[in-house]
Order: sequence, then structure tokens, then C-alpha cells
Amino acid sequence: MHPPIPSYNPAAMNTLPAYTRAQALPATLQQRFVILDGAMGTMIQRFKLTEEQYRGARFKDFHRDVKGNNELLSLTRPDVIIAIHEQYVGCGADLIETNTFGATSIAQADYDMADLAYEMNVASARLARAACDKIATPDHPRYVAGALGPTPKTASISPDVNDPGARNITFEQLRAAYLEQALGLIEGGADVLLVETIFDTLNAKAALFAIDEAFAQTGERLPLMISGTVTDASGRVLSGQTVTAFWYSVRHAQPLSVGLNCALGAALMRPYIQELSQIAPDTFISCYPNAGLPNPMSDTGFDETPDVTSRLLREFATEGLVNIVGGCCGTTPDHIGAIQQSVSLLAPRSLRQAAQLAAHGT
Repeated sequence: MHPPIPSYNPAAMNTLPAYTRAQALPATLQQRFVILDGAMGTMIQRFKLTEEQYRGARFKDFHRDVKGNNELLSLTRPDVIIAIHEQYVGCGADLIETNTFGATSIAQADYDMADLAYEMNVASARLARAACDKIATPDHPRYVAGALGPTPKTASISPDVNDPGARNITFEQLRAAYLEQALGLIEGGADVLLVETIFDTLNAKAALFAIDEAFAQTGERLPLMISGTVTDASGRVLSGQTVTAFWYSVRHAQPLSVGLNCALGAALMRPYIQELSQIAPDTFISCYPNAGLPNPMSDTGFDETPDVTSRLLREFATEGLVNIVGGCCGTTPDHIGAIQQSVSLLAPRSLRQAAQLAAHGT
């Protein structure tokens, strides 16, 4: 059983700050659905790159294997990354995520490449920027969403089942790593910052703290998107919070949007998107699920075809639950194109209407 959802307080409505980039995005979200791109890793897998191709000339003699370090490709195979971005822009995506999900010094330490994190973020943002600028028009801008992933280490969960109090990372270490990442993304030309796939809220709090620092250092103020990950049918993020508790933990950051991604397909994500839409009536809602459940027999590794994923997200849109839709693991440009077409004629979730419904407890 979920705890009762707190009553809506109109006096606590989210007031957006003045942005220095992507100033038109909030107005666009009031008018139509905004489309986020799909999976980067799924598309990289299609290139079947070898160890040598991951290394490139620059890292030809690097002392350890680097295949699988997808963020490195922004330096060694920028042609691959920009080709993927261009496919997503071409099929209708408005928001293009940078290839930086694992581009923190913490994650890159697994490959002994922590010192490359800043460069990876700058380069990745520039590649996404180039893809967006190639097709953007004054009437239809495309936005670079600088992606900040969760890191492979967690501030709230012990890595040792025999020692619940053990931790392998501190808040300060996370803050420093996220600050470096945010500064790199801003320098590279990101329009929006997206803290995504949040399974530990304390990690996310470190990212949000670091983003505030980055804004103070640069004088920039970018729209902020926050996306959590409900890991199973418990309806909780991995560190134990319900969707409602998660929202109340991060709403102080005044995000442009809050939502859910990864772990689940759209069908299993529905009740949690419904809950989030109700408790955050003054904030735009994003949803970019996996393409269903893992399926090793599928070309994408997941079981949903574009028609299935787009039909489910159209249902969310028809119900007035979401403003931003896209895809996570297993989704491709075909999925994103189908999603874009499925919602293109629908009206997005209205913040005013959502606030009125919440105020009346419906």
C-alpha cells in the first residue's frame, strides 16, 4: 500500500527562475509535447565497434581495455556519436541528450580515465550542439540536454551486505565530480541540464548542489530536468523512497520538469507517472521508459517495437499525465519517430488544470 498523497498547497507552487539559455522552452511545453531522444547505448551497439575502434589513435597504447566506455567515443569516434544525434533530431526529437551518462570522474575511474571527464563533457555537449544546430530553425529550435547520470557508487547504500553502514563514496566526492561535469556541459553548449536515472536520492542531491555551484560560477542559469528510476513493483527508488518522497526531496531545486525513466517499460511505469503527475501539478512531467522488458532475442535487447511503445505513451498523453516523452534503453530513432507522431496532434498536460485538480483533491 502506498502512503496517502499529501494535499496540494497552491502557495507552494513552483516558480521557475530566469533562464539564460533555452528561454523559450517553458512556453513550448505549455503549447505542445516536447520529444526527448532515445537510447544512446542501444544505437552504439549497432556499430559493433572493436576495442581498437574505441581506442582510436590517441589511446592506441592505453594500458587497459576501454571497449564499453561509450563516453570515450565522444573523443575517439565523434562521427559515431554525431551520427546518432542526427538520427534522433531527424526523426523529431526536440531534446538531444549528450553522450555523458557515465562521464563523471567517479565512473571513468573504472577505466583509469578520471582525468578525461571534463574533456568528455565539453566534447559531448559540442557534438550534440552541432547536431541540433544543423537542423534547428527559429520556429523550431532543438535543445541540448546535458546528461548527468547516477555514477556506479551510491551514497546511501552499503556495498557490503555484512556492513550496512559502509559506504564507498562521500557526498563531497559526488559533489566535486558533478560540479566538474556540469561545468563541462555548460562550456560545451548545453541548453538544459538533466539529472537522470536517479536510484539514490542522495546522489541526486549532490548533483543538484553541484549544479547550483556551477550556475554561481558561470553566471548561467539553465532549465533543470530531474528524472528518477523506480526499480520494481515496490514503487520505490533503489534507496527506498516512494515517488512522492522523492519529489519532495528534490522540488527545492525548482526543476522545469520531473519524471521517470529506465528500469521499467511504459506499462509498468504508468501508476508512478500518475502519482507524480498528481503530486507535482505545477511542474512539467517527463516520461521516457525502456522499450518494455529485456529480450535477448530482439535486435535492441528489449521486447517492445515502436508501435507498442508509442501507443502506450499516447495513452499517457491522452490521460493528461505528461509533457515530455521519449525513450530509454532499447529505444531507437524508429521508436522516437513513432512517439512523436502519436502525440503530435494532442494537447499536453496543462499545469493550470493539473493544479486545479490537485487543489480539489481529484
